[in-house]
Amino acid sequence: MAGDATAAGFAAEAPEPNYGFENSRRLLGANRYFGEPAVTLSPSGSRAAEPAALADWERHVRDLCAALGWADPAPRSVARASGTLLVFRAPVDALFTATEINEWAWERAARAAGETQFELAHDVADPVAHFAARAAAERFPELAALREAAAAHGIALIEDESVVTIGTGVRGRSWPRDALPAIDAVPWAALGDVPTALVTGSNGKTTTVRLLAAIAAEAGLRPGFCCTEGVFVGGTAVAHGDYSGPDGARSVLRSPSVEAAILETARGGILRRGLAVRRADVAVVTNVSPDHLGEYGVEVAADLAETKLVVALALAPQGTLVLNADDATLAAVASRLDHVRRARQALFALDYDHPSLVRLRAAGGATCGVRAGVLWLSQDGKDHRLGDLTALPLSVAGAAPYNVLNLAAAALAATALGLALTATRRALGAFGAKPEDNPGRLERWHYRGATVIIDYAHNPDGLGAVLEVARALLPRRLLLLLGQAGNRDDAAIADLARTAARFAPDRVVIKELPLMLRGRALGEVPALLERALLDAGTAATAVEFEADEACAALRLLDAAGEGDLVVLPIHTKAVREMLAARLKQ
Repeated sequence: MAGDATAAGFAAEAPEPNYGFENSRRLLGANRYFGEPAVTLSPSGSRAAEPAALADWERHVRDLCAALGWADPAPRSVARASGTLLVFRAPVDALFTATEINEWAWERAARAAGETQFELAHDVADPVAHFAARAAAERFPELAALREAAAAHGIALIEDESVVTIGTGVRGRSWPRDALPAIDAVPWAALGDVPTALVTGSNGKTTTVRLLAAIAAEAGLRPGFCCTEGVFVGGTAVAHGDYSGPDGARSVLRSPSVEAAILETARGGILRRGLAVRRADVAVVTNVSPDHLGEYGVEVAADLAETKLVVALALAPQGTLVLNADDATLAAVASRLDHVRRARQALFALDYDHPSLVRLRAAGGATCGVRAGVLWLSQDGKDHRLGDLTALPLSVAGAAPYNVLNLAAAALAATALGLALTATRRALGAFGAKPEDNPGRLERWHYRGATVIIDYAHNPDGLGAVLEVARALLPRRLLLLLGQAGNRDDAAIADLARTAARFAPDRVVIKELPLMLRGRALGEVPALLERALLDAGTAATAVEFEADEACAALRLLDAAGEGDLVVLPIHTKAVREMLAARLKQ
């Protein structure tokens, strides 16, 4: 039969070449390693951590970049538990070429050190001539000239493979990349940048983005924002899906009706591509939780904090970095990073009299926190009352401390954007009163005498925060839906279950997420969750399994009665919308 197939012209599939690298990335904006474009490589082979081979890689990179006339690439090898990374900075108009140089330099270094297990991806007789030709073909002189002119005018330039935009929002204009205008044909006087905020962190990003957009709208501006739910302009969704990366940021900034841009900035986009923007007026880091560890060189929470704090590199000279003073890991990392220490900071915490807030106020900085049940904001040496917690729906009368922090972060960011305090007070006093204000984030419903909370709650800290709110409401019984995507390690999945067990749920339905297995087998994640629940003391009779997320959620709703509280951490937008329709009935 095999002979027949070959005779018919169906040749056997060739094996994948085994090159000396696992993946290469181009970082277009400020990134964890540099405040400018760079390339990064995960080397493979038995010499991937050998000091002599890494030194040889660095020498190859420096010599070749010098021969090409590039500025010092500052190559560095970064040792991580999950493997070494090889990183160097490169010209923005030669990043594809620089990626190939990174691969070429590593393969030569590893082969010279005795590696024989892989082929050469770039086997060229004259590397300088080869890569010079590659760089020349990649270079785009018209675009380089526009970049310089935009920088001279102090205006953002946003680019991708097909479109170039100068300015942002209502003050921006776009051209096809293959039909760029001459510099003197650009209407420079009409172009500029709208107020722009970056929001990152492990938890609370989307809520803070939505809050800030609500404040901007109250201030009379047309906000545009992107988040894990999509891209929204003036309250209308223009795209659905996870747009917390560079694509979402570009979509908002290119929208011709946007007057204020609020951009959720996830760690994945920073690590894979760098920041999508080179200038922002304010950057917020909500908190840092040990989530997504082991990916892209992020091994511990401090690595994640360093990644999140890349947003400070985009701040304009008078920009403001808004930080959570209650987050010890974030504060420790912020204190040792030069670019963070140089930034003008604003701090928030649950306690308005937190020592860090007191010190910053004494130095004239802005702060926000709670004193005697009231949210206060200090600006220019004056205290401003934002509202009693009982009058701020998102705080659930103070029972949701993490949302109090989100309120404080958004208030400081709004102040940094120059939005009126009256607009901030109005928005904070209304936001969260209706489930549709903040879909998927602490949505509260009443159903057949029970209270239902729908939330994203995708990591232990997020789940623990939601369950604290649930217990504070003193339910007769606590019913919980539990599940996790497969791209966490076993320890992180078990930690999620232990967090759930700590709140003693009376009933737990474990769900399967077949579209989020991410390399795991069906049933593997539910089994890990069940084992950890039982080990943590949850009764076996309280634990059930359901293979479908929607069916699992409905099973809990059907079981709910008077005085019960049902917590539904939902991963899928379609399931959340189905539940909202059911709960409205």
